[in-house]
Amino acid sequence: MEAPAAPHVPGESGASADDSGSSLRTTVQITVNAPDQMLELGRRLAKLLRAGDLVMLNGELGAGKTTLTRGLGEGLGVRGAVTSPTFVIARVHPSLGEGPPLVHVDAYRLGGGLDEMEDLDLDVSLPDSVIVVEWGEGKVEELTDDRLHVVIHRAVGDTTDEVRHVTVTGLGERWASVELGVLSA
Repeated sequence: MEAPAAPHVPGESGASADDSGSSLRTTVQITVNAPDQMLELGRRLAKLLRAGDLVMLNGELGAGKTTLTRGLGEGLGVRGAVTSPTFVIARVHPSLGEGPPLVHVDAYRLGGGLDEMEDLDLDVSLPDSVIVVEWGEGKVEELTDDRLHVVIHRAVGDTTDEVRHVTVTGLGERWASVELGVLSA
């Protein structure tokens, strides 16, 4: 994996205020050339995660959101095969060791915001788990000011292009001092 030129160079300033000036944000951009590299990115990202972390994944269908989450599961050492929870909406993968469980949510079929997701009790699970929400933008931001926003861009249309451009943005105090640049190593 290689990191293309990005507006923010990891390690230079670390964090900056967003447009409102109210939250901190740190960003790294990574180029992934194959599915096994997306798995490895998930494993690397898992090393930065701890209980209470919210990760929002966004990208086109087939971009690699579930593959990245599978790598997170491997890196966190959780039980069970990490597969897309599209039809069950959420799956809990307990830790096989001392780490936090992984709660994997697919919000694709949910139209509303946090109100529609209330039945999932994500606010109850968050302090003790790592929660990953595919298609979470506009639906789960109210859970916490501290979260990772991962956007995966891929070529669309009739293509066999495996290249993905991944933008990882850490929002809030939790991520202000985390060096996301290690993800592109």
